[in-house]
Amino acid sequence: MKKLFYLCLLGGAAALGSCSGSRHADAPKGKVSIIPMPASITEKQDSFLLDKHTVIVATGEADRKTAALFNAWLKEFTGYELDIKETGDRNAITLHTGNDSTNAEGYTLNVDNKGVTINGNSGAGTFYGIQSLIQLLPVQKADAMYIPGVSITDAPRFAYRGLHLDVGRHFFPVEFIKKYIDLLAMHKYNTFHWHLTEDQGWRIEIKKYPRLQEVASKRKETMAGHYTENNQQYDGKPYGGFYTQEQVKEVVKYATDHFVTVIPEIEMPGHALAALTAYPNLGCTGGPYAVGTRWGVYDDVYCAGNDSVYAFLQDVLDEVLPLFPSKYIHIGGDECPKVRWEKCPKCQARMKQEGLKDAHALQSYFIQRMEKYLNSKGRQIIGWDEILEGGLAPNATVMSWRGIEGGIAAAKQHHDVIMTPGSYCYFDHYQSQGHNEPLAIGGYTPVSKVYSYEPVPAELSKEEAKYIKGAQANLWTEYIANTDYLEYMVYPRASALAEVLWTPAGKRNYDNFVDRLKVHVKRLDQKKVNYAKHVFEVTGAVTDNKKGGVEVKLDSKLDGGKIVYTLDSTAPSLQSKAYSGPVQIQQSGTLRAQVFQGDKPFGNEYSQHFIFHKALGKKVTLAAPPSKDYDPGSSFALVNGIEGIASYNDGQWFGYNGKNMEAVVELDSIQDIRLVGLNTLNLRANWIYPPKQVTFSVSEDGKTYKEVYKQTAFNQTGINQVRGKVEARGRFVKLSAVNFGTIPAGGEGAGNPAWLFVDEMIIQ
Repeated sequence: MKKLFYLCLLGGAAALGSCSGSRHADAPKGKVSIIPMPASITEKQDSFLLDKHTVIVATGEADRKTAALFNAWLKEFTGYELDIKETGDRNAITLHTGNDSTNAEGYTLNVDNKGVTINGNSGAGTFYGIQSLIQLLPVQKADAMYIPGVSITDAPRFAYRGLHLDVGRHFFPVEFIKKYIDLLAMHKYNTFHWHLTEDQGWRIEIKKYPRLQEVASKRKETMAGHYTENNQQYDGKPYGGFYTQEQVKEVVKYATDHFVTVIPEIEMPGHALAALTAYPNLGCTGGPYAVGTRWGVYDDVYCAGNDSVYAFLQDVLDEVLPLFPSKYIHIGGDECPKVRWEKCPKCQARMKQEGLKDAHALQSYFIQRMEKYLNSKGRQIIGWDEILEGGLAPNATVMSWRGIEGGIAAAKQHHDVIMTPGSYCYFDHYQSQGHNEPLAIGGYTPVSKVYSYEPVPAELSKEEAKYIKGAQANLWTEYIANTDYLEYMVYPRASALAEVLWTPAGKRNYDNFVDRLKVHVKRLDQKKVNYAKHVFEVTGAVTDNKKGGVEVKLDSKLDGGKIVYTLDSTAPSLQSKAYSGPVQIQQSGTLRAQVFQGDKPFGNEYSQHFIFHKALGKKVTLAAPPSKDYDPGSSFALVNGIEGIASYNDGQWFGYNGKNMEAVVELDSIQDIRLVGLNTLNLRANWIYPPKQVTFSVSEDGKTYKEVYKQTAFNQTGINQVRGKVEARGRFVKLSAVNFGTIPAGGEGAGNPAWLFVDEMIIQ
């Protein structure tokens, strides 16, 4: 012991770390499980002991703020904070901020037994280095802990990394908004898109127009159930809320301290019903109006021919701009029906006066007029991709949400683009096929799909790709009324998108991400986040078994989990058959599977009903691929024995936007055919229309076809099952479905091309 003590006195920093370790032999050690994965990371054999004697060396004000944020995290798990000093080289976490504007968010992080050093290219870079350091700490609470040795050189792939929150449909308190920002920063997001105005509520104080607070922030009741349901019910409860300007300043300062830019969204010219209720003179008809109580799109929008509308919006922006120092102001621009404009004398006069050919050009005039005003104030606009219609505003940045086509078009015009396609980036979609999922708007976007997203479309040249500035996840809150549900919908999907936006594409690996996520969710537990656990449940991948049938490969990412299954529709138990390889589907029925952790089931079970028919697993040829937004990934999904469900959240539907669908199934031989069928959707509120016509034709040689069945009526809301009894003989069966065309006036999405959804081609 004397010799050990003597070595501690003489051995310098390295010996000090080692001898301290002898006093903390039971101290936990962190794992290298950083999300998002750094651009370059090398693990070392040694580690650094952090205890109450460790100090933080930080000289500048920004570094001291970042050090204080680290201390706040540390105190939750140790009960103490570290001293912050201006000098020191032993047993220290040293922060140093440089001034590298070429890669401002980059940093290096080095950990060894002598200490921790973070060099940031800017204050943001140092802050992100601290976020990575926090993720190197063990997840167990302890007085002392080992930080694993690493050498990290890191910087983001994309400059814009955003998360959105709609507070118009449902309002969330300031303290939760701060927590939302905390979690953004933890995942190295740098932009919070705050959607502040809507048909169903105006949420920001405007002092010149007090009725926005008094009237527009309140609705008399709220829709109960999904907005596509017939005989819609309402809860009968008044609802309201808004942020004062002082509260907005508080949020913006908090975000700034976490290197998050807050971009406000003030909707125009559509989604304006709440504002019109407060000030009816701003609408085409003059009202009366009422703040929206149902979800969806309303025909009443700002009157584009009324100069008082532009004066009102300029006044609103004059109060908004001092609150938000962001370069960008989001002005919406989406889902603006033209019904009122087409009948409004003022709007028609404006079109004639300005030489505008149609209502789309009038919307472009509206957007460009407001853009000029914001440009005069030193700001730039962001708008949803509808602002492309009628001619894009000169300096606008486009958010591409209706798929990727808007982003491609804008980039080809050399406009900056933020990608946020619904099928990958809308976190109001379902994330599980479990039957006990809470109500969501529709769609199916699991963590794996979010992680698979590539923000730069292949259609762009290398030069055009430079205009893709990043991407963003959107959370619309029609069905999200409380913070627990909100967190459940966002995480860990936001963890997956964070890695898409930060990490070099070539370094991304989903299985590796899930392994790190197993540790990462414990950090979410520490932050009391109600995250979804679906990624660890049992899942099923349905594939062609190469023998003209289908098989199901079951999997679970749960460590030590045991998967069992049944094929007779009974609930799986520990006594059920243990999964050892792909399950063959040989008859109609339901496959149910469950993963067990010990003797307890974990998460939702996998349950899938299969229809056994002649086309099952056979070769399918599509005349044209479906939209990338609704593409099951393989034509095999058309004959995999699975019928898509009405909420279209199961990845089974083939979606065609404004286009027809044609498919040919090749059977094993020429044979008798007695029934042909498919399923199609009729959900007009979601822009999904039934086909004008469906025909089936049969051929023996694949060249000469004879029509055997036609149907033109599809009146059922939801799923329409087409089942045609025929007397035919052949080997090839062709399906042709004609798209409805343009959505008519008065319908949701009027003027846009209708979606055609088709699934499961059945042959008996």
